[in-house]
Amino acid sequence: MRPIIQAMAESDVKAMARLRLEAFFEGTGRTLEEDTAGLRGLIAGDGFEAAFVARDRGRPIGSCLLVRDEISSPHDLTPWLAGLVVEETHRGSGVGTALVKTIEAHAASAGIGTLHLYTWQARGFYEALGWTAIEAFEQGGEPMLLMSKSLP
Repeated sequence: MRPIIQAMAESDVKAMARLRLEAFFEGTGRTLEEDTAGLRGLIAGDGFEAAFVARDRGRPIGSCLLVRDEISSPHDLTPWLAGLVVEETHRGSGVGTALVKTIEAHAASAGIGTLHLYTWQARGFYEALGWTAIEAFEQGGEPMLLMSKSLP
């Protein structure tokens, strides 16, 4: 499948917020309203930060963000690739790769030299895309990994 990647629209916000809550915020107390408000603020922002969605037959199936600040970051770095999420039924089909490459291209076109991200479980995925592990650490008792990528 070759996904269509586009800037996130208002009509995508609720579906992507639901997917994000399930993937990242289950059991944290973060609400659908909080996540939709955050996404709305991002897409209505100054254009530096960005949200992209992947579509399959017009339906949003995944998203990825470029943000200045990562939630609860123990590192004083910016900017961040954040919130990569793809519906489970579409994982492994190139959707995540297409979203990451879109964020990287957007960042490079904005003159950004280095991007950062946090992951643990997806280390191999990001390394295959040229990202480098910088530091393993714990956050909230959970293992985390800081990664970065220099952009052309």
